[in-house]
Amino acid sequence: MLRYLPFLLVLAVWIYAFIDVLNTPEKEVRHLPKVVWVIIVLLFGEVLLGPIAWFVTGKKRGPATGRAGGSRGGWVAPDDNPEFLKNLNKDLDDKRDEGK
Repeated sequence: MLRYLPFLLVLAVWIYAFIDVLNTPEKEVRHLPKVVWVIIVLLFGEVLLGPIAWFVTGKKRGPATGRAGGSRGGWVAPDDNPEFLKNLNKDLDDKRDEGK
């Protein structure tokens, strides 16, 4: 089983690169048209030259997003938003005042 591991790793990288090329928008592809990148990844996938070329030069890579303070500048969750918490406390105070 262990002797098949290198083959399976190459296959996994090859498939991942192929799907990554297909899912990448045309405006984020660098140096060559997207169709040419698909052909390169398919033809040179067995020796990992195509996928490595794609990962290194083919796609525009940017900073990771999705964290607080990222490029969006928004809040991750409502409990991290001070304005939301302030309004929540105000709503609780209003409900307490109505109950008296």
